Amino acid sequence: MSVQCEVSVKQAAGAPMSVFERWLTLWVALCILAGIGLGQWIPESFQFLGRLEVARVNIPVGLLIWVMIIPMLMKIDFGALHQVRAHWKGIGVTLFVNWAVKPFSMALLAWLFIRGLFAQWLPAEQLDSYVAGLILLAAAPCTAMVFVWSRLTGGDPYFTLSQVALNDTIMIFAFAPIVGLLLGLSSIVVPWATLLTSVVLYIVIPVIIAQVWRQRLLKQGQERFDATLDTLGHASILALLATLILLFAFQGEAILRQPLIILLLAIPILIQVFFNSALAYWLNRAVGEKHSVACPSALIGASNFFELAVAAAISLFGFGSGAALATVVGVLIEVPVMLLVVRVVNRTKGWYERGGAIPARV
Repeated sequence: MSVQCEVSVKQAAGAPMSVFERWLTLWVALCILAGIGLGQWIPESFQFLGRLEVARVNIPVGLLIWVMIIPMLMKIDFGALHQVRAHWKGIGVTLFVNWAVKPFSMALLAWLFIRGLFAQWLPAEQLDSYVAGLILLAAAPCTAMVFVWSRLTGGDPYFTLSQVALNDTIMIFAFAPIVGLLLGLSSIVVPWATLLTSVVLYIVIPVIIAQVWRQRLLKQGQERFDATLDTLGHASILALLATLILLFAFQGEAILRQPLIILLLAIPILIQVFFNSALAYWLNRAVGEKHSVACPSALIGASNFFELAVAAAISLFGFGSGAALATVVGVLIEVPVMLLVVRVVNRTKGWYERGGAIPARV
């Protein structure tokens, strides 16, 4: 095994959740309040920031997204792709759930809830935008946080690393076609030029920058790499919070008019999380994979690369769109819901390995 792959495996099996990660829902809630308040107090300032665009790409948000994404992508060693052969059944389940089930099940739930059951309680002019945001959220499998969830379930670090590297590789080619297909099936106009621009700006270029930077830092030693990644991690946190404040400054008026919007958008996301994680968990058991493989496989299918989804939603539909709000709701519920999934897979380990009944208490 290469030294770089060994480094990546140590990161995948590394420290548990940071204070920020554990309390992400609290920080997002505070950003909601701060964004709504500032948006009502100094709306002109945020409108000015919203107009700073080039080819429909908002410059401040684009820079903030890069600061968020690049540190996460630096943790990935694409040289670990050869590890997929060791657990090809688990990898097969991961790919099936992430790319053949997850985006399509989310689209179905969006049509059912947003255009059907909840339509009367949501702004009619934003229904299509909410559907688009949910599709964007589901079409981007999680990257960095999977390492955390895997750690909390005793997941196989080699498998976790290889499935993340493979998913990110596939995402470069599959994200735009899947989103375009599902938006088209949803009768939503697909701005292909903007969609492809988003893929290049928020996937291709950050991946190249992250991997070049990673290689150079590793040549300077593990200590140098860790120190840089730690510093960039703090910058990534600040960038995420700043982006959320910007978003809610634009969304404040709509939320104040209809405060139930966030709850209504959260329901299909929650159903999708539980459905996909349960499906991946059961399929891994059915094909005979180890529990340490089934856990990260189920967790990557349940969580989302919400930074990419937020960036794409803003580029495609704008700051004040329902799509942007829908993707941010995914951020809001990510940690508490995923911690619940972590608890479930940990508590059902005996059932998974023995083939007995699922324990009554979860």
